Amino acid sequence: MSTESDARPLQPAALHILLALGRGERHGYALIGDVDALSDGAIKLGPGTLYGTIKRLLGDGMIEEAEERPDPELDDQRRRYYRLTASGAAAATAELDRLASLVRRGRAAFTPAPKRA
Repeated sequence: MSTESDARPLQPAALHILLALGRGERHGYALIGDVDALSDGAIKLGPGTLYGTIKRLLGDGMIEEAEERPDPELDDQRRRYYRLTASGAAAATAELDRLASLVRRGRAAFTPAPKRA
């Protein structure tokens, strides 16, 4: 795992998927709704973006496919469920810290300096 200082920024779709999975296991269609809610509608994931991002997150070890499945009577067998890994949680935390720092610096840049007497 890379350190916070050398971690590359996450794409918005990846960060939102990791945040949604921080709430628990989800399948793709549920992730679409969770990302929409988390972003207040600013990020709308289409199937291509969703599954392309999931593929990258799986490859990077940030998420994994869940082994346990809901009762087949209550769920579609074709659905795949995903969960956050420790690496994914660390990457999301590092990205949130990076964004918080950026916001602080940005606000400071637009805050007028105190006038000298």
